Amino acid sequence: MELVLVRHAEPVRLTADDTGGAPADPGLTGLGHEQAARLAAWLAHEHFDTLLTSSKLRSVETAIPVAGALGIEPAVDDEWIEYDAQADHYIPMEELRATNDARFQAMVDGRWHEFGGEPPAVFQTRIGAALDRVIAGAPGERVLIICHGGVINVALALVLGLDRHLWFDPGYTSISRIVASRAGIRSVAAVNDTAHLIARREASS
Repeated sequence: MELVLVRHAEPVRLTADDTGGAPADPGLTGLGHEQAARLAAWLAHEHFDTLLTSSKLRSVETAIPVAGALGIEPAVDDEWIEYDAQADHYIPMEELRATNDARFQAMVDGRWHEFGGEPPAVFQTRIGAALDRVIAGAPGERVLIICHGGVINVALALVLGLDRHLWFDPGYTSISRIVASRAGIRSVAAVNDTAHLIARREASS
């Protein structure tokens, strides 16, 4: 089977003042909606048996045009939410890195509890179980999951046998692919593909 993992499109920036201390759940920016539309047009040329999405609004809004292009109903699966789903803010990682924000170093160090995150080992176990469940339940099928950067990092690291959690920076609406054989062999076929953001596929004649 083939499992295709897509990071959500660009979400709105939210601070703790914006959320009032509640868990941040931003929708997409205008650019994010454009990214989601480009993703949908790109993936419309492929067949998928199942479309899953994290319950976070940024993933659901990314999934809506994709579901329309594919002609399938998305199913919400909370096992694919991000490790910091309870954080009271959403600040893009690129901003945290550029401003040398202390939260970025905490993220890199695995001190996720400092900003409302799950412990890395708990998160890895959750994503590993979700990965096993989807692969076991869809032999010979193609499953598309719209989720989050940390989720994709951990899922690919598990397949590759990497002893790291956040080891690369998935772009918004980036596409990564895992192939799993019936014999139990798993491999990574593609990582962080964002060709759809700079090109468009033309319908075949």
